[in-house]
Amino acid sequence: MERKILHVDINNCYASIECLYHPELEGKPVAVAGDVEERHGIILAKNQIAKEYGVQTGEVIWMAKLKCPELVTLKPHYDLYLSYSKAAHLIYERYTDRIECFGIDECWLDVTCTRRDIKEVADEIRETVKKELGITVSVGASFNKIFAKLGSDMKKPDATTVITRENFREKVWGLPASDLLFVGRATAKKLYNHGVCTIGDIACTPMNILESWLGKWGEYLYIYANGLENSEIPLFTDAPAPIKSISNGMTSYRDLENDEDVRILVFALSESVASRLRKSGLKAGGVTISLKDSKFRVHSKQCSLNIPSDDGRTIARTAFGLYKRLFDWSEGIPIRSISIGTFNLFDKDSPVQLDFYTSPTTVKRREDLNSAIDKLRKRFGYTCINRAVVMGDTGFKSFDSRLQNEIHPVGFMNGKKAGA
Repeated sequence: MERKILHVDINNCYASIECLYHPELEGKPVAVAGDVEERHGIILAKNQIAKEYGVQTGEVIWMAKLKCPELVTLKPHYDLYLSYSKAAHLIYERYTDRIECFGIDECWLDVTCTRRDIKEVADEIRETVKKELGITVSVGASFNKIFAKLGSDMKKPDATTVITRENFREKVWGLPASDLLFVGRATAKKLYNHGVCTIGDIACTPMNILESWLGKWGEYLYIYANGLENSEIPLFTDAPAPIKSISNGMTSYRDLENDEDVRILVFALSESVASRLRKSGLKAGGVTISLKDSKFRVHSKQCSLNIPSDDGRTIARTAFGLYKRLFDWSEGIPIRSISIGTFNLFDKDSPVQLDFYTSPTTVKRREDLNSAIDKLRKRFGYTCINRAVVMGDTGFKSFDSRLQNEIHPVGFMNGKKAGA
């Protein structure tokens, strides 16, 4: 039996929900954006009217307002968006018990079990969401997850696009390579430099050639472009997914201009990440750092740890070492934001093989120290104790005062911002 896979995407999720609660903004261009004063002033979502002016997600507010001077910006309310996401899931569950979330506003549904036409089911879901929640969704319908996702992106808002085995070459292969899921900016640039510009170009490039350019991802992209992806959609459950990574990032209140500036933010973020690792009963086998400079270019690097760790100093020193190998100040371009992440997580009680240079006594002392710090923070608040390096610049006191609300409880897990 041919599989029937839907990808349901809530149109302009944040902005659409905000507009429901602000009827006075009907007919006006609206965007949900971060706080300019905290240097988080980027567009998170926009409604259809703002989109028609060319406003784009991820661009800074002042640039968006050059395109659309009448743009109304609203602060995000993540709890509200999450409640609508859960309400949408309840609608999807009427059609299938196989649902896979892809962020707060997107889901794959496996409706193979239905005898009805796949477009009929997709259209009914669209109408039900619109009637019961007051927001619209776009639905892609296909025989696998990759093409279903492509379909939901092809026609917006409030539309259904069907991609079949018979028409996918006609509908998909002419699209830019960057439209294929998991082809980011860097990968698209590599492909373009090799003359691969469309999804069809990817499909027609031998797999071994793609692998020589992109490693293992070359194989995946070949499979995706040729319609060979066949991964299953799991049974839907409200149980939290296993934590695969824990990370945290922040845009500094001012540009970082030297190593010492970077060191302070790296240690503060690493301490927060380590605290959440311990709270989750995990240790990290690897560390990653991502930097965004003032030209909004992203630089990232990662490495494995010889010994899994949940210690803030260990994570910070590793991350700072990666930064030293990654970033070059010779261009004179300051750093705007930093993210510190951990991956390859282990249960804290898993057996660990120490190396010849690590004393078990030192490891035990560090664990006892971290345990004492956690107890103090639990009783008196997260910012009651901090590493001296974070206090080295009085200019970062505003950063320190925001730790309690911004960095400790809110961060990134499994690659997605918690609550977003």
